[in-house]
Amino acid sequence: MKRLLLSIMTILSVAGLHAQSLSLNDCRQMALEYSEQVKTADNNVRKAQLDREIAFAQYLPKLDGSVTAVAMKDREFGPLTLQLRGTYLAGVNLTLPLYAGGQITAANKLAGIGKTVSEEQLRKARMQVIADVDNAYYTLISVRSKVRMLEAYADQMQGLYDQVKISVDADLATNNELLRISAKQNEISYQLQKARNGEQLCQLALANIIGTPFDSTITPTDTIMTAQSVDGLTEDFSMRPDLILLKQQVEASKQQVKMARSNYLPTVALVGSYSYFDNLKAKLNLPLPDGSNFYFKDTFNGGHAIAILSVSVPIFHWGAEVKKVKKAKLDLDNSRIQLQQYERGMSIEVRQAVLNLTDGQRMLETAQLGQQQADENLRVMRQKYDNQYCTMTDLLDAQSQWHQARSNLIEAQTQQKINETEYLRVTGQLSM
Repeated sequence: MKRLLLSIMTILSVAGLHAQSLSLNDCRQMALEYSEQVKTADNNVRKAQLDREIAFAQYLPKLDGSVTAVAMKDREFGPLTLQLRGTYLAGVNLTLPLYAGGQITAANKLAGIGKTVSEEQLRKARMQVIADVDNAYYTLISVRSKVRMLEAYADQMQGLYDQVKISVDADLATNNELLRISAKQNEISYQLQKARNGEQLCQLALANIIGTPFDSTITPTDTIMTAQSVDGLTEDFSMRPDLILLKQQVEASKQQVKMARSNYLPTVALVGSYSYFDNLKAKLNLPLPDGSNFYFKDTFNGGHAIAILSVSVPIFHWGAEVKKVKKAKLDLDNSRIQLQQYERGMSIEVRQAVLNLTDGQRMLETAQLGQQQADENLRVMRQKYDNQYCTMTDLLDAQSQWHQARSNLIEAQTQQKINETEYLRVTGQLSM
């Protein structure tokens, strides 16, 4: 018995892993954590921060050390012999850049721009993931609603079929009416199968975005799709990542001009150096006039400090540096032209998003009214048919109108939610 209970619990737990009830925010968070694009953009932000720290280090003095060991044959200079084997030199150099033609300042500004660019690219990637999730989530709700609606439609037709079957058996109706209902049932069954296939595809698309197993069943919990008010819509897109990226590109081009110009400006640096040598041996064997020899042997060591002010001035490079500046200025002009071009395109895109929202609101209101009218028309026609005041054709037409009105309402609700997300994306306001 214990093993049976354990097996049942295991089966239920495994089944639970493949069935999830998720809100829109749940799906957004899962997608952001799963997205390779977001992960890459986040790594780029960290790299940009390191680049900024590296660029700032160019302002600071650099301390370098060196050790040199010498292994040479003894060198003889007449009576003097230098023994270099085992001699070593050690030293430290401290270099402080005083002026580099603005190159260090430009490099730091470029690093700051790079950090801003990476942050905006991350924000853009997150916004795109959120937009993709919203689209897939609302589409799944839409298709699933159509499945439920078609199932209700099929139940209506089955109820009508059963009612007419009783009448046929009592010779109060003809088989022709049953055949017409059966034909309608076949049509509904075909539409229902297509809708269920579409539901599986939509579920697969959402699972792919949020990183869940493809065989899992996702049940959206935010199924009440209430449209937001379209009052107070703005066409301001100054916070859109695409626009900020283009503006940063212009700023980067300006700094590239300064970097190119710095190549023909003087550079000034202060260098402090200290060197120490040891184990330098010298031997002297000098004959004296009286015929004797003067012999001397000693080991030398010591150190010395040097301070150097270095000034480098480029004089003549065949005009190469000037041409680099001209080239950088042309790149700056191209960046400005590209900014103007894309600004116009973004303005049109935002205007279209605003129009889609306002038009979508009107379509939604129309669909809601059409649904109410179709509900009432179906109720009246059903009563008339039950009391033999209308024909089967009138009732089937009313049911078809109800089905179409319900489909229109589902599509209008879904499209309006997608329109809302797209408006927030193109204006740079979409976030978690």
